[in-house]
Amino acid sequence: MGLSEQATPKVAVLMGGPSAEREVSLSSGRECAAALRDAGLDVVEVDAGPDLVARLHEIKPDVVFNALHGRWGEDGCVQGLLEWLRIPYTHSGVLASALAMDKQRSKDVFKRAGLPVVESVLANKAEVSERHVMAPPYVVKPNNEGSSVGIYIVNEGANTPPQLAETMPDEVMVETFAPGREMTTTVMGDRALGVTDIITDGWYDYEAKYAEGGSRHEMPANIPQEITDVCLDYAVRAHDALGCRGVSRTDFRWDESRGLDGLIILEVNTQPGMTPTSLSPEQAAHYDISFSDFCVWMVEDASCDR
Repeated sequence: MGLSEQATPKVAVLMGGPSAEREVSLSSGRECAAALRDAGLDVVEVDAGPDLVARLHEIKPDVVFNALHGRWGEDGCVQGLLEWLRIPYTHSGVLASALAMDKQRSKDVFKRAGLPVVESVLANKAEVSERHVMAPPYVVKPNNEGSSVGIYIVNEGANTPPQLAETMPDEVMVETFAPGREMTTTVMGDRALGVTDIITDGWYDYEAKYAEGGSRHEMPANIPQEITDVCLDYAVRAHDALGCRGVSRTDFRWDESRGLDGLIILEVNTQPGMTPTSLSPEQAAHYDISFSDFCVWMVEDASCDR
């Protein structure tokens, strides 16, 4: 019997967890749980911790709604656990989640699929703090964290390398800085929803993403139709190249002075934010998909063997 045929499916919403993005995940999870309850589903909120297996055995959900962000929840770990337990779950499976979370490996996949990315290298944190491992301007970021956690921009002409915080991982990714506008496209199933232009006063960092008023989202983006069409095409191709399922979000930079040549893929997010200021729910709403319907669609799409 499919989920849509069940009178009241029991949904466990996984949120929180131990990653650097715990607080955002809690916000996402609460929003999704409320939306699913409004749609009449039986919802249990679960702050994912070391007792997660025991909690799931206790709850016996029909489906897991994965609202975790960052490591453990977005990198294939919890997906593998749910496959082992044979509990249907939302979003991407083990391999796609692990690939997308590893920025360097996902870039390798994009390149093979003919999608545009900037050059990058993996380097030791100590080495990056001692010398320029590539010519400025460049960006230093963790290879396996999201939400702009721990991003350093080294501007053109910088005399000294960045002094990275102790909290940064031993291995980081250094990539050529891509100038231009920050844009994003959500894929829902097999279709791209639209293009949002993210407008900030500076870098689109953690604060800009999640604080009220931290950024302004222009949806649909005021860009040439050709660029819109290519963003939609690239997002679906990136989603498919990684093997994503359900909902994903592809982030772009576009240097409009270079036309189509100035459009590059930054990364694919397999667990897009689901907070009041998040981009994917805004794109869905633009196409008359309510937040509640958006969440219910993900539950109905849930499965094992993703």
